[in-house]
Amino acid sequence: MYLGAHVSSAGGLEKSVGRALEIGAEAMQLFPSSPRMWRFKPTPEANIDKFNVAAAEANMGPTVFHGIYLCALAAEDEALLARSIDSLTNYLKLAEAIQVEGVLFHPASHKGRGYETVEKQFVDSVHHILKEAPGPPWLALENSAGMGDHIGSKFEELGRLIKAIDSPRIKVCFDTQHAFAAGYDMSTPDGVAAAMDEFDREIGVDLIKAVHCNDSKTPLGSSVDRHENIGEGEIGIDGFEAIMIHPAFAEVPFYLEVPGFEKGGPDKRNMDLVKAIRERAQS
Repeated sequence: MYLGAHVSSAGGLEKSVGRALEIGAEAMQLFPSSPRMWRFKPTPEANIDKFNVAAAEANMGPTVFHGIYLCALAAEDEALLARSIDSLTNYLKLAEAIQVEGVLFHPASHKGRGYETVEKQFVDSVHHILKEAPGPPWLALENSAGMGDHIGSKFEELGRLIKAIDSPRIKVCFDTQHAFAAGYDMSTPDGVAAAMDEFDREIGVDLIKAVHCNDSKTPLGSSVDRHENIGEGEIGIDGFEAIMIHPAFAEVPFYLEVPGFEKGGPDKRNMDLVKAIRERAQS
């Protein structure tokens, strides 16, 4: 179980390695471009080499990319859909070039049209992305909190989508806060066990390739996506211990996406907290 964090890649992908080391991260997640802009610039070969050297020297664990926030494969607007497909394709191609494990993204919203209405479009879009970027990196769907008709807040719906795509390269990123907000009680051992039993029935725990390790600012079942620092939210320290003890997560890397105690994003204090929880969970 690697414990990592989302870190900035500002100034070049290779800079992210040093930032991860500063907070004690053993693995990392990053945006290779601005998460709020469509613009994507190919990474120069020299920067790719610098990143690979820096990651190897740091003995960095699994690295993943997070798709930009604008991606919407269920979009009714054809231009928005095309941009979303291009963005995820570019990220997958870059992931292969710098030996990143995969790309995870939010399934986004069906905007009230209903899951059944958008399923075929979503599936066809994913098939197109995988065909255009045929390398080994996987593409992972992230479970949602449910806010604003977002797809995949319930495991049954996420499982339907994954079965419809039917590709061995499709995986899952499990977000602890999103699951809690969607009504899965991740704060107690019994709640975690029940949630993961349902996940295994509907999707399969073997498909979990990354965990977004976030406490919840909002209560159980709120459907609101609001992350909190570890131990400061509704899941709490005991909840994360129950999560880390559960066998579904035993060999899956965790990535912090918390606001940080100084509001600067994942920090050493949060990292030290999850490391202490892991130590207790594994003892």
